[in-house]
Amino acid sequence: MSTENDLDDFFSSDRVTARDEDVTLDQGGYRDHLYDLDDPVLAQWRGLDYVEFSRRKREPGFVQELLGAWQDLYDEPFVGVTTDGVVRDVHRLVPVTDAAPEAARAAERLLALLDDDRRAVAQHPVGSPRWRAWSNPEFVIHDGGLRLEELDEPVAQAALAMVEASLSPEGYARVREAMALNGFLGDLVDLPDLMNERSYWVSVFGTPSAGGAWGWQLFGHHVAVSFVSVAGRHVVAPVFLGAEPALSDGARPPLFDARERAALELASSLTDVQRAEAVVYSSVLDPSMPAGRLHPADERHVAGAFRDNRVVPPEGIRATSLDDHQWALLRAIVEDFHLLLTEPQRRLTLADVDAHRDDTWLSWYGATDGSQPFYLRIHSPVVLAELDHHAGVWLSNRLPARFHVHTTLRQPNGNDYGRAYLAQLGDASHD
Repeated sequence: MSTENDLDDFFSSDRVTARDEDVTLDQGGYRDHLYDLDDPVLAQWRGLDYVEFSRRKREPGFVQELLGAWQDLYDEPFVGVTTDGVVRDVHRLVPVTDAAPEAARAAERLLALLDDDRRAVAQHPVGSPRWRAWSNPEFVIHDGGLRLEELDEPVAQAALAMVEASLSPEGYARVREAMALNGFLGDLVDLPDLMNERSYWVSVFGTPSAGGAWGWQLFGHHVAVSFVSVAGRHVVAPVFLGAEPALSDGARPPLFDARERAALELASSLTDVQRAEAVVYSSVLDPSMPAGRLHPADERHVAGAFRDNRVVPPEGIRATSLDDHQWALLRAIVEDFHLLLTEPQRRLTLADVDAHRDDTWLSWYGATDGSQPFYLRIHSPVVLAELDHHAGVWLSNRLPARFHVHTTLRQPNGNDYGRAYLAQLGDASHD
């Protein structure tokens, strides 16, 4: 049912309105927040394809304002996420001499299946600004090459095989699980033409080769992965993974359960002194947040779509104030964020994380005992990782809940999309 706080059919200002009282976890499950299938919130979209749905979804004034702001950000020259607007020289490219060729070969097989017209749509220069066109909503803002659900089965399978060959087995499973949960949501609300396991865009950047510079991107609702290989060194950033709901009654595993348990273990281990530093806001809707801190689409996360140049000052507690056990917990969370990387590549990235331990920050919004939805950010010169609990979009909960999760991962200081590495290789073109 609509209320005076509704911004459009999906967004309510409730999700960004400060509340003096704590936001406590709903004791029920996500099924308590399913709309009736005949509710206009759902029924108005039934029977539409994604093209017409996207056209209509972009019409409201609120969405037009949002898209205009995102377009302005997209049009900016790429700089990278920084703490103060100044890029630090922290990303040193060390070529991997024994780079595995499987990912490049899988990409070559995909491209070989495309005719000239589709290859022109699917393949871009490795330094193309089109890397930055990804987005999370289920409606299309920018198309990103080929849409999986529209491809012949051999081509779709080849695209998925490229993704699989590039990622770790466990990382690929996580990406496919997020895609499957999108399909689960489409079934829940009876809108499978808008949300399914293949309602995603895929494209290739550069010329695939194990030792050269190339990559691919896969994005759509709750899944956006940018993979880049530069002289054999892999970067998987930015990454946006989420789910609504993030679990499915035992039919599918909870997507972020292990990460959330590790985060709560770390938060609950904090001493009173540490907690006073780490907990920046006592609630995810804390009225002491400054104007603009809460965003009607992003809610609390700062590193989502089109935020390539965001200035994010460090906040919370510096890792030097954590003991070794707490650092190990924090590092395990960071490793889980990097699960998409193959194990050898993950070791290289974690070594970079370790090198900046003294300049790593942990911030937390909400209670640390698991009684409330929370926001987590781990931030250093080489990693920005977030987990945020959100209000409903296709479910009716107007306040953040643990069953709607967004996570983001970036490499600050200019190495999103491998750009810092590309510049060192001399293969990057400019925006």
